[in-house]
Amino acid sequence: MTTATDTIQLTTAQAIIRWLSNQFIEIDGQEMRVCGGGFGIFGHGNVTCLGEALYNHREELPLYRGQNEQGMGFAAAGYAKQWLRQRFMFCTASAGPGTSNLITAAALAHANRLPMLLLCGDAFLTRLPDPVLQQMENFNDPTFGVNDAFKPVVRYWDRITHPAQIIQSLPAALATLLDPADCGPAFLGLPQDVQGWTYDFPAVFFEKKVHRIRRISPDEAEIADAIAALSKAERPMIIAGGGVQYSRAVEELTAFAEKHQIPVVETIAGRANMVATHDLNIGPIGVTGSDSANNTAEKADVIVAVGTRLQDFTTGSWTAFAQDAQLISINAARHDAGKHRSLPVVGDAKLSLKALDKALDYMAPQSWTDFAKAERVRWDAYVAENVAHGNRPNSYAQAIGVVNELCDPRDRVVAAAGGLPAEVTANWRTLDIGTVDVEFGFSCMGYEISGAWGARIAQAEREPDQDTIVFIGDGSYMMMNSDLYSSVLSRKKLIVLVLDNGGFAVINKLQNNTGNESFNNLLADCPTIPEAFGVDFEAHAASQGAIAETVSNPAELGEAFKRAKASDRSHVIVMKVDPYEGWTTEGHTWWEVGTPHITDSERVREAHLDWESSRSKQRKGV
Repeated sequence: MTTATDTIQLTTAQAIIRWLSNQFIEIDGQEMRVCGGGFGIFGHGNVTCLGEALYNHREELPLYRGQNEQGMGFAAAGYAKQWLRQRFMFCTASAGPGTSNLITAAALAHANRLPMLLLCGDAFLTRLPDPVLQQMENFNDPTFGVNDAFKPVVRYWDRITHPAQIIQSLPAALATLLDPADCGPAFLGLPQDVQGWTYDFPAVFFEKKVHRIRRISPDEAEIADAIAALSKAERPMIIAGGGVQYSRAVEELTAFAEKHQIPVVETIAGRANMVATHDLNIGPIGVTGSDSANNTAEKADVIVAVGTRLQDFTTGSWTAFAQDAQLISINAARHDAGKHRSLPVVGDAKLSLKALDKALDYMAPQSWTDFAKAERVRWDAYVAENVAHGNRPNSYAQAIGVVNELCDPRDRVVAAAGGLPAEVTANWRTLDIGTVDVEFGFSCMGYEISGAWGARIAQAEREPDQDTIVFIGDGSYMMMNSDLYSSVLSRKKLIVLVLDNGGFAVINKLQNNTGNESFNNLLADCPTIPEAFGVDFEAHAASQGAIAETVSNPAELGEAFKRAKASDRSHVIVMKVDPYEGWTTEGHTWWEVGTPHITDSERVREAHLDWESSRSKQRKGV
């Protein structure tokens, strides 16, 4: 039996991995490792020591070989989302550019409040060999290096300068990863020499520990304030954010809405909190939303925001609501609960909704609920027409409609930056809870395939018979596609739809909508490209080991999708879509974009004045 005085001599790297492999979490009564493994690319900064430690724990903590460090971070984010932040993956990269490639992925995890552990190489602590390969020298502060750049984009940061330090640092990092309020990436800088230094660690430090995610009970006074405001509401509405799913509060949200007959709208992160056919699901809200949700939001007098940070695509840059609407914000994070003069309810969504429900004797006026439901019926009719295909140009919406019709209800859909997040958010009809991942917290091009690969790894642990479906434009595909190869190598099948519109078409649309000429977005409009030509995406995908085919229209897409569902490995379907026609034109709120206040172009000037004309609706708050 281990005693408090027993010790084990290990290197720093060995101790980190040994400790990590003994951390468990209880999920639905089952114990499993809280860390599902990791993604790694080795270099001189992590291969000799950390690599040695990981080899000895390769069964407990499987290491997936990445192709690009940024993609590894995206994959870790996709994994964490699929596990509803209850489990995470680590990423390890070498000192120098390998590590700095993870900064964007860390920012994505930070913006989306996702757990991710970064174990990154660092310069030698002794400085005896300085300057070393890939070291960034700061002339005035030798302690300041590339890894310090992570400080703004992680929730926890530490540089391990002595082996004993991890006895405090590792539990602190894990506490951050599992905290519902402070959840986000944790960074540990591992100097190359310190990784191999030994220390006599207390044996009890490595004993198995089972963690549980904390649920924060709401304050009674804050619940009372919320009850008082909601009891007087004539036109109440609920905004359901991603935090509803992370709290596993979908049932409580649905029961609360049904009991009090309050219409529910969803944020981008909150898509799939309710199925599309639920009569109180009024649709997605905001810039990429629906007329039904936005028309309801515009008239609502009391708005209960659950598990959302209220970013500008949700709030229409704060024009989506009436100036005098009262917000009630339920959030585990104090920072998010108090935004824009909200009545804060700082607490877990599940516990807070139960507390509200228990104390609230209230039913929304039937006329108001009927109004919201009628708005949704009209929006559904628009979507049905929008996704239909026939004698018109191929569009994102048509492709979405085809897949929506043929996929399994539990298949997971992944999209990210570009035009597809708006099109998926507006046009996808949710078939089951928690099946949509539209990455719009950091709006990161390139997340799609990498994030889906991470989601598929997690999905294989939970629902191995379901598919992960990726909607990606040609621009994002060109930016990061190498984890298609990763998915083939690891036998984690993806279905990838590459919708080719000849460049960055959605930004070209914004460019045109603000009066500007098409410039440097579509390949055809780049003056530095003498003769544009399209990439053979089918051949490129096939060269990475995927099954690939090109289709000409949505009808052919449907047949190809059936083949992809039956396929035993990653399957890519390519279809050209029109860069100008077929966009979803309804459902958008105003969005604040910086436009030129002076210009030689009359079109740009008129667009600026038109854009600014909606600013009077903007809610002024803090």
